[in-house]
Amino acid sequence: MTIPTNPVLELSDVAKDYRGLRPLRIAALAVYPGEHIAILGLDQTTAEVFVNLVTGAAVPDRGEVRLFGRSTAMITDSADWLAVVDRFGIVSPRAVLLDALTVVQNLALPFTLEIEPPAPDIRARAIALAQRVGLDDTSLDRAVAELGPLGHARVRLGRALALDPAVVILEHPTTDVPREAVAELAVQCRAVPAATIALTADAEFAEAVAERPLTLDPATGRLGGRAGWFSRIRRG
Repeated sequence: MTIPTNPVLELSDVAKDYRGLRPLRIAALAVYPGEHIAILGLDQTTAEVFVNLVTGAAVPDRGEVRLFGRSTAMITDSADWLAVVDRFGIVSPRAVLLDALTVVQNLALPFTLEIEPPAPDIRARAIALAQRVGLDDTSLDRAVAELGPLGHARVRLGRALALDPAVVILEHPTTDVPREAVAELAVQCRAVPAATIALTADAEFAEAVAERPLTLDPATGRLGGRAGWFSRIRRG
C-alpha cells in the first residue's frame, strides 16, 4: 500500500454565494491520488457550483481551492485554465450526448471531430473505451438515442475517461438510472483509477462507489462520515 502525501485537490474554508438559500460552504476537504469519495448533500445546482469551483471556472468568495498544489486564484488566462480542465473528467447529465450518432462516434469525440466515420485508429480507441465502461459490442454502432439511461451514463463515463484524467467528478450520475442498475454503474465507477468525487443524493450509490462517503452540513460546510486512516491510503 502507498500512502500519498500530496492531495490532488484541497478546499479550505471555502464559501461561494450563488444566489441560493445559503452560500455553498466547504470547511475542509482533501482528495488524494486514486482515492474515491462521495459527497451527499449537494443538489444539482450546488453540484454545478462545486464543479465550477474545483475546476477553476469560478473562484470562491472566501477561502482557497488548490489543484495539484496550486491555488485556482493563480489561473491567469484561458490557456492556463484549459490546461487545468484537461486534467478533469466530468460525468454529468449536463454533458450533451449526440443522440443521432452512434456510441462509437460519441466516444470518438474527445479525440477528434472527424467522426463520420472515425478513422480506424480512433474507432479502436472508442471501442476500447466502450468495453472499459461495460458497453457491449452490440451497442457500438447503435444510435445513442436507442440506449437506456444506464447506457447513457456509461457513454458519459467513457467520454470522461478518454483523456486519462487525474480527477473524475461524477455529478449526480444516477439521476435517471433505474434503481436495479445503480450497483452495476457503481462497479464501473469504482474501477476508475483516478481520484474520483461523486456528488450525489443517492446514498446507495455513495456507499458502493466511495472509500469515503461524506455528508455535507450546508450550514457549516463540515463534511462528516466514514473518515479515518483508510481515507488516506491508496490500495496498492
